[in-house]
Amino acid sequence: MFEASELFDLSQTEHAPIFDGCRYAWEALPKIAAFLAARLHPNLHNRCEGRAFIGEKVFIGEGTVVEDGVMIKGPAIIGRNCQIRHNAYIRENVLIGDNCMVGNSTEIKNSLLCNNAQAPHFNYVGDSILGYKAHLGAGVKISNFTLFGANIAVEVDGEPFDTGLRKFGALLGDGCEIGCNAVLSPGSIIGRNSVIYPNVAWRGILPEWMIVKNKAVQEVVARRRRAGQPEAGR
Repeated sequence: MFEASELFDLSQTEHAPIFDGCRYAWEALPKIAAFLAARLHPNLHNRCEGRAFIGEKVFIGEGTVVEDGVMIKGPAIIGRNCQIRHNAYIRENVLIGDNCMVGNSTEIKNSLLCNNAQAPHFNYVGDSILGYKAHLGAGVKISNFTLFGANIAVEVDGEPFDTGLRKFGALLGDGCEIGCNAVLSPGSIIGRNSVIYPNVAWRGILPEWMIVKNKAVQEVVARRRRAGQPEAGR
């Protein structure tokens, strides 16, 4: 499940050649900067609603709307008919496909979003690849750096495998749904059409068509009325 074709429909991105020569999909991440340098022809075909900062090394396709307060540093290529919403922060080396959504207070750096991917509310996406129709709920964070600064490792046949990357967030296969306020640890790989419930802290590899549920125990107790406290509605 580490090859790009096992996670992504490569017809759903104009940037599929970035995976050429990659045995593992994460090997595309350090290639993004050079890929942009070779292919970027800055031009802005978007419509702005309000004031936005757009750097000199940015291409934006037709039909894309950039809302007030957005900052796009670049280098970046943003496709057609996207929504870049209020206060989004698109940093260096970002590839965004067609019909994508980058929402309020979402930050993206060194990442690839395939067509129709959505990071719509208060998300952090660093050193990651989001597949076709992958969706992040509000507040989802993709951690891309270990507390100890070591290379990111993934598990292969029960053993840690060094990816060679100091920064590596997640690979989200096509159709993934990540629930609100979930956190994906560095090196997470989520198979196609899998779901992670809200508030889950996930680490590791999840096969396709799986669901991760958060079964935190909740306790319900009687509320004690304080002296002099009126009843509800009075």
